[in-house]
Amino acid sequence: MKKYLLIALMATMLASCSSKKQLVGTHRTFKKPEKIITNKPDKIKFPKHDGVLVEDKIVKVYSTNGYVERFKDIAIEEMIKNGIPASITLAQGMLESASGNSPLAREANNHFGIKCHAGWTGKTILKDDDTAGECFRYYNSAEESYKDHSEFLKRSHYSFLYDLQRDDYKGWAKGLKKAGYATNPRYPELLIDLIERYGLDRYDRSESIYDKVQREEKVMAQIAEKPAETPAEIVKPAVALKIYQVVPGDTLYAISRKVGLSVDEIKLVNSLGGNDLKPGQLLVVSK
Repeated sequence: MKKYLLIALMATMLASCSSKKQLVGTHRTFKKPEKIITNKPDKIKFPKHDGVLVEDKIVKVYSTNGYVERFKDIAIEEMIKNGIPASITLAQGMLESASGNSPLAREANNHFGIKCHAGWTGKTILKDDDTAGECFRYYNSAEESYKDHSEFLKRSHYSFLYDLQRDDYKGWAKGLKKAGYATNPRYPELLIDLIERYGLDRYDRSESIYDKVQREEKVMAQIAEKPAETPAEIVKPAVALKIYQVVPGDTLYAISRKVGLSVDEIKLVNSLGGNDLKPGQLLVVSK
């Protein structure tokens, strides 16, 4: 009897050991998954005079209304400080940066197409324009570009503009052309059209006679502190825009073939919501 009990006990122990071996043999060690890290590319920074050439391509970043909403506050701030109508600043930014979508605006935060000019000591970037590899100003932020736009206009040959009321956008549009800011004779019409199409004059603010006098004195003093401009600097325009006037029968596609821009690029540059055109309409056809 004892012999049978001993045999049964040994059989039970052997079965138990076999079971444990099976469990050990089938056990898997699961490796903890590695953390997935998505590296967002750093913002492109161009050191001074590094010779980097901007890719000549317009890419949609802002809608026109989105652009206005994004930059209206800085335009108003600069108007109150310097007397330039916010509507003029916004319209120039829209026109000269394709509402923030141009290569210069995207890569160099340059929203006004301002070239280096004499006396510029900041960062620079190169872009093909009237000639290959022209020097343009590079800014660390779009707000810096807006502030430098105000400073750029504090020059002796623009000084007469500060006699105007800061809500006189038509006077400023015509005065900028008179002062040589842009080469194209239709430049004032383009600015006024944008201002009235998008109601940008709602951001302009009138000022009292006392405030106007105080503002003029401050700006004139700042202009007087700057080095005298050379004749070459005075006649050199800040921007050079190519403008096409729509004729009967024109379509965006036909115009795009003539000027070497895509339909989407023409629409972005000119803040067009649709494809409708009218004879006499002015379109910017430069990037």
